[in-house]
Amino acid sequence: MQASPEIYQARFIQRFQESKEKIDKHLEKYDEIDTKNRDQLFEELAFCLLTPQSKARAADQSIKLLTEHDLLLNGNPEQLEPHLKSIRFHITKAKRIVEAREKFQNFDFDFDNIEELRHKIVQTFKGLGYKEASHYLRNIGHGRDLAILDRHILKNLINMGLIEEIPKTLTPKKYFEIENTMKIFCKNNEMSMGHIDLILWSTETGEMFK
Repeated sequence: MQASPEIYQARFIQRFQESKEKIDKHLEKYDEIDTKNRDQLFEELAFCLLTPQSKARAADQSIKLLTEHDLLLNGNPEQLEPHLKSIRFHITKAKRIVEAREKFQNFDFDFDNIEELRHKIVQTFKGLGYKEASHYLRNIGHGRDLAILDRHILKNLINMGLIEEIPKTLTPKKYFEIENTMKIFCKNNEMSMGHIDLILWSTETGEMFK
């Protein structure tokens, strides 16, 4: 028999209380990113371009390979492709990294309005939706209160009674609606969106990763 939403929420809050210190230390790592270091900011952007439908570990390893071969900032798509074989749609994503690199040169970051900045990222960089843009901003220390809505998060939100079903299409309007529901839950339980993501991610995978 499946547990009730109330029981799921109680279990989640208990996990939060038990692991809050560990999660806070993990979140603090993102705050150490030097947002004036454009190369580092682009590296994180490229990582998030690789993550859709691919494992985060594989994306991270691919970025390291590109950096080691001096290709992330200088290579053309054909040069990037052999180092992205572990990534789904690696040919398309190689092109998107190069396209993003060109647009990134003149991209301005306004960290005073994070939600507007997220929208600007989605509009500027092909291959980044609101989930990836939220992930990116979290990874550079400016997205603790943004939702990273992938399927494992949505599935758990159903179990907790915060949403009724996984949307067939996650439109921006629906994304913001679910995000606002999560914000209310966070406020009521004195946690951040970053806490929710890392608790559920570590529950699913057994580890905390970027």
